[in-house]
Amino acid sequence: MYFRFPSRLVRGSPQAQPLRTNQNRKKQQAANDDNRSKPESVLKELNGLIGLSEVKSLVSEVSAYVQIQRRREKALLHTEHLVLHMIFKGNPGTGKTTVARIMGKLLYSMEVLSQGQLIEVERADLVGEYIGHTAHKTREQIKKAMGGILFIDEAYSLARGGTKDFGKESIDVLVKAMEDYKQDFVLILAGYKGEMEWFLHSNPGLYSRFPIYITFPDYTVEELLQIGALMLKQRQYRLLPEARSALRKILEEKNRSGSENEGNARLVRNLIEKAIRRQAVRLVKRQRLTREELMLIRPEDFD
Repeated sequence: MYFRFPSRLVRGSPQAQPLRTNQNRKKQQAANDDNRSKPESVLKELNGLIGLSEVKSLVSEVSAYVQIQRRREKALLHTEHLVLHMIFKGNPGTGKTTVARIMGKLLYSMEVLSQGQLIEVERADLVGEYIGHTAHKTREQIKKAMGGILFIDEAYSLARGGTKDFGKESIDVLVKAMEDYKQDFVLILAGYKGEMEWFLHSNPGLYSRFPIYITFPDYTVEELLQIGALMLKQRQYRLLPEARSALRKILEEKNRSGSENEGNARLVRNLIEKAIRRQAVRLVKRQRLTREELMLIRPEDFD
């Protein structure tokens, strides 16, 4: 399989430009090679995430597909052109942005993308206020994402204004970029499951351009407890058993309420950060504190 990356323009005199371009390319390539992780280490990072078993399986399929296409090329067999634009569907806090960032690292490690950066944008970053402004803003974001991934959260908002809305202009520019720069550019559209399905069916030409669809399920209460424990460990805190029970009770109550805006990892993070602040208030007036006391989160810190 052949991957052709866009050439970079170098300013300077006509005589010096070819030599300088070659030198810069060699330096950039050397720097990229030094910083490039191995695919196995990136997949290990993905597999270290809590839950997301179906997501991990699909990402592993993408990795295997890329590797086998490379082997087929070496064996002089027919290879499929890689088109890796993706749709991420799921509620907030289900890991969509985290997985997109890891996907950029993975495709970079496999030399599918030349840089692997993740550029996160929303409607306001793409849509302008007058004719022609939207196309310019959208192209600027595509330019930033070249060599990596452009991640558009709540992508369905681009089609909410109807046919006369400037969001349609942004979609048209994105569709063109998906085809023109597919060798070194990946577009990921993300948002709520229902809204994303409406968005894709509202534009029949858009649906067929995305070969990869990943649904991010809500976390179970047990998975959320594991996420909370990991967040605390990273901050050098830990829960008393009674505090874990208090956190579980809150998560179960929130889970029963069924609010898709408040759940998942964002809810856990907010609860953990609030508990840490309350622990600080509880301890701040004490003159002497042990290391253990500074680490422990008690059940009253979740009240």
